Amino acid sequence: MRVSIVTISYNSSKTIKETLDSVKNQTYKNIQHIIIDGGSNDNTVNICKKYAHIFKIISEKDKGVYNAFNKGLKLATGDIIGFLNSDDIFYDENSLKNIVKSFNENTDAVYGNLNFYNDNGKVIRRWSSKPFIKGAFKKAWMPAHPTFYCKKKIYDKYGNYNETFQIAGDFELMLRFIETKNIRTKFINKNLIKMRAGGISNSGLYSKIKILKEEFKAFKINKIRVSKLFYLFNKGFKIKEFL
Repeated sequence: MRVSIVTISYNSSKTIKETLDSVKNQTYKNIQHIIIDGGSNDNTVNICKKYAHIFKIISEKDKGVYNAFNKGLKLATGDIIGFLNSDDIFYDENSLKNIVKSFNENTDAVYGNLNFYNDNGKVIRRWSSKPFIKGAFKKAWMPAHPTFYCKKKIYDKYGNYNETFQIAGDFELMLRFIETKNIRTKFINKNLIKMRAGGISNSGLYSKIKILKEEFKAFKINKIRVSKLFYLFNKGFKIKEFL
């Protein structure tokens, strides 16, 4: 199976080389790597042009992260699609092989565990997931989006990212796919991705409040009734884990 990997970037010259090397060094080689750059004015695009494995580089102003994701989805032709942002890396050289071998005709998407790391390469916290149980999203559960790899036919059938979201569009998409449309998922109990700490969705009190507001919006547009108090109670324990 061919895997399309979409990397979005903007002025990422300090980190994107590590990301590109991480893709290039995967033992699984049937990869279509797409770079969606937001019109960087540093050396990001020039760095990308040095990598022969890259299928396509688009560099132009976008309308936000989910607009950039959707640009990548429109170009992706692989059987499986995943996203690896320009400051994230695969956990090791076998991560993609472990992802692909977990797919079969009864699996629509897979996900696994993720480590957050700092600029010194030190792991500072871990996101350990578990198999999906119906109703889990209402208890403040979700897969780690960078580990979420899904068949292209699911995007074709159920749609791409909702661009009215600014920070929780990945939550809405996975809620729609997994909880509402009941796609068939498989949990890989392995570390798959290392994510650099400090991104827009994992830093600051303002961001956490905005995420909560957008998560409730996601429930509403997917017509899922949720107890805000119960959800906040469960979310509170998760926030504590990340402090």
